[in-house]
Amino acid sequence: MFRILRPDDGDVSEFLAKAAGGKLSYSATGATSGEIPSGYNVDHNRALLGHGTPAFERAKEAIRTWTMFDLGWVTLVPNDTPIEVGRNVAIVVSHLGFYSMSSARIVYVLDEPTRFGFAYGTLGEHVESGEERFSVDFDPETGEVWYDLLAFSQPNALLARLGYPISRYLQRSFARDSMASMKRAVSSWAVRVIN
Repeated sequence: MFRILRPDDGDVSEFLAKAAGGKLSYSATGATSGEIPSGYNVDHNRALLGHGTPAFERAKEAIRTWTMFDLGWVTLVPNDTPIEVGRNVAIVVSHLGFYSMSSARIVYVLDEPTRFGFAYGTLGEHVESGEERFSVDFDPETGEVWYDLLAFSQPNALLARLGYPISRYLQRSFARDSMASMKRAVSSWAVRVIN
């Protein structure tokens, strides 16, 4: 959904209520944990966040609190949504002088000793169609903590199809800014611990 004015709380609540009964806009649910179907753009980005168990714990907390959406030009609503299968969220994006609202649903959760995260899938009211996985990985041998962002998508809304190059630019910008936000979250925690 595209709008000239920023959606207020009532607009977003109404949008999410409509999305609650909606179905996913793609059929390959869970494919970010296995084989990605053909016909989609695939974006895979990784960023080193830090080293050691404390960095991994902070990275997990950053995922739980949706820090990867703390970008200024992207807002997640509600931003305190628990990481649980079936939860719906709205993504509000400011771009090119207008706003878009999209809806997504958490389709699976990862909670393993060395990996934490989730994937959400797009609902019918999303400008794109596909799935995105947000996870953090801990390598016990090296101590490295990585943020891993994997998505497959294709345009769903008419404006996203017409503005395909812009859509791809926004997706790359989201990946870049999301990785930077996660790095800040983990490193700011390290600074707080030292001081």
